[in-house]
Amino acid sequence: MSEDFSRRSLLKAMTSMAALAGGGLLAGCAPGASRSTSELDYWHLLTGGDGTVMANLVDAVNAANLGFRTTQTVLAWGPPYYTKLAMASAGGRAPDVAIMHASRIAGYAPGGLLEPWDLDLLAEAGLHEKDFPARVWEKCQYDGKLYAIALDTHPFVLYYNTEHAEKAGVTEALHTLKSPEEFTEVATRLQKVTGKHGLSYGYLGDGAQMWRLWYTLYKQTGAEMTLEPGRPAQVDKDAAVKTLTFVQSLLNDTIASRSGDGGTATSEFLHGDSGMFLGGVWELPVLKDAKLPVDAVPIPTMFGTPAAYADSHTFVLPRQSKESPERRKHVYTMVAELLKRSVKWADGGHIPAYQPVAASPEYQALKPQSNYAGIPEYVNYDPDVWFSGAGSDFQNYFAENVQNVYLGSGDPAAGFDGFVARLNKLLDRPQPV
Repeated sequence: MSEDFSRRSLLKAMTSMAALAGGGLLAGCAPGASRSTSELDYWHLLTGGDGTVMANLVDAVNAANLGFRTTQTVLAWGPPYYTKLAMASAGGRAPDVAIMHASRIAGYAPGGLLEPWDLDLLAEAGLHEKDFPARVWEKCQYDGKLYAIALDTHPFVLYYNTEHAEKAGVTEALHTLKSPEEFTEVATRLQKVTGKHGLSYGYLGDGAQMWRLWYTLYKQTGAEMTLEPGRPAQVDKDAAVKTLTFVQSLLNDTIASRSGDGGTATSEFLHGDSGMFLGGVWELPVLKDAKLPVDAVPIPTMFGTPAAYADSHTFVLPRQSKESPERRKHVYTMVAELLKRSVKWADGGHIPAYQPVAASPEYQALKPQSNYAGIPEYVNYDPDVWFSGAGSDFQNYFAENVQNVYLGSGDPAAGFDGFVARLNKLLDRPQPV
């Protein structure tokens, strides 16, 4: 979405188009008015391996014969999904339940596109605040109300080739290092083993990848980033420059490729041409399918404060023009049943948000998944603001200003100043409601 076109304008335009078409714009992907109260519509953006696992979980819940049946609708990841969900909610013809990244809640809840969860009905379904990590539960709230139920936390982590690490003598150090200098030393020793690179990190043309690493390191300094409409961005420039300079130092064509993209970085690590790989936990199935000798740990705390960038898939209740209390109650049961089975979801690398599952022997036996199970205790999401989050342009604004820094030709201070200037233009406008 361009800077000159607010979310409110978008929603008004979409709703107007739907009205002019007699509702046809929304009807093709929205529930019909004559549905049975036992029929639930569930939208999500999960494809590939995640999509298969989710389909199997839904089938298992349907097979339990709990008085309802859930039908899935899978839509394209990113802007197409979030635009269609907004259209359906604005028109009052949304699905009964949908998946939304936790990072998008601040952009959808204020405009009335979501409905809050009823804590009493959650309790009846067996779900309570104590069943979720505190920081994850907090992220699922807006203005004191609970707008999402987390399925998982999916952080950015550090993978490493166990054979290369053993040859380089850095296995223990990977679990204990505490400074940028120690990380650089480990990467340098791994490069001598591989003969190519010590670290694989793909970022070229991918603002999300740039942001995930940098924001992790920035938060490790203890710095904050507060974005409040009507006020300039509150940031710590010294911490930003310090961490950008460190990233730039890693991308020197020896420790890591100066201009690697996601595909080349993954391929390099899979072929044994590097010892470490920075990536999301969702990369784990590909690495394991390749029979790579791999382990994973949280990104080491190099700047004093444990911190890790992550997002969460959450269940939300899109706004309904006509709510069926019976069908809504079935949704609570359906979500609870999916969470209780979410150890299967962890096969894809994700950390289950439902703590009875995260603490279960079955999950704790999963390796390397349980190695980074503690990340939700110090997880960091995108700053809460209407224009941030997965599938938005927020991380692209970061890329526009810092990609040259990563490439080695840009000045860290100037790059960060450019990013903040872009944020301030957006913050000058009131938050759409």
